[in-house]
Amino acid sequence: MSVDTLALTSQHRVVRPADLLAQIPLFQGLADEDRETLAQRLTEKNAKAGDVVFSQGDAGSSMYLVRSGAVQVFLPNRDGPPVVLKDVRTGEYFGELALFDLKPRSASVRALVDTVLLELTREEFAEHLGRSPRAAVTILSEMAERLRETNAMLSQRAAKDVVREFEENLTWSQRLADKVAELNGSWAFILMLMGLTALWCIGNLPAIASHIGLYTRTADGKVTGFDPYPYILYNLVLAVLVSLQGPLIVMSQNRQSAKDRAKADTDFRVNLKNEIGIEKMLAEVGAMRAEINKRLEVLERAARADRVRAEVPAKTPGGPFSAA
Repeated sequence: MSVDTLALTSQHRVVRPADLLAQIPLFQGLADEDRETLAQRLTEKNAKAGDVVFSQGDAGSSMYLVRSGAVQVFLPNRDGPPVVLKDVRTGEYFGELALFDLKPRSASVRALVDTVLLELTREEFAEHLGRSPRAAVTILSEMAERLRETNAMLSQRAAKDVVREFEENLTWSQRLADKVAELNGSWAFILMLMGLTALWCIGNLPAIASHIGLYTRTADGKVTGFDPYPYILYNLVLAVLVSLQGPLIVMSQNRQSAKDRAKADTDFRVNLKNEIGIEKMLAEVGAMRAEINKRLEVLERAARADRVRAEVPAKTPGGPFSAA
């Protein structure tokens, strides 16, 4: 969908804030009165096309609902174009994790068209939960369910043999089309067609045709082959063969395109999971490095204190008249 189409669509799709909250899984379990009360805490925010709502690394303190328009969630890339994660359109939301933690934003967001956002800050959200224990329990249940789903997704292997799964679900007609396409692109088909042509021509020689019993007689009584030159019947057979080959090859090519798309989707999920794992490892390594530096500083201060104590002579008790 183009940006112009998004702009035209956004002009006619303006919904109530409470209805927007009802579409979000995090708030679907809330009672109607809770959603209405929470909707009154939303703050409207306008963004022009191209405006950055927030950048990766910014302090996060609120989530956003798209009342009208569309925004794009992306990862900045210094060496090339940004990595687009998702296009968020009217009725969708983003930045919900900022309601529960104080961590920086994990991605950047910019407006694709003139967009109207509804902002829910952490303070307003916490105040509402404090006044409505029922809403707090409902949202905690939803977060627990999402956490289980995330753990299940991360525990599963993203890499899989999509080609084998694709081929296992093929019907017999699809397998036949693939075999025909595979045969047509081989030397075996060329040699087979040349051999069949040679046998057809030889079999229609009068001497051979009369010997094998496949012959006819002309009006003057001469013996001839069942399909004499110019081999009209053979040309008909070839024409039927070619007319059948075309659709079968196109069907096979369409399935190959579907296989390529499935492989690309699997590669994307594998790369995304690896990227998340690498980011997690880097964060753990950074925390471990900070802890090691802190411990080294403590050890250095302790060693410095030991050296000072060793270099400064100990004071002897008494004063200048103590010897007397």
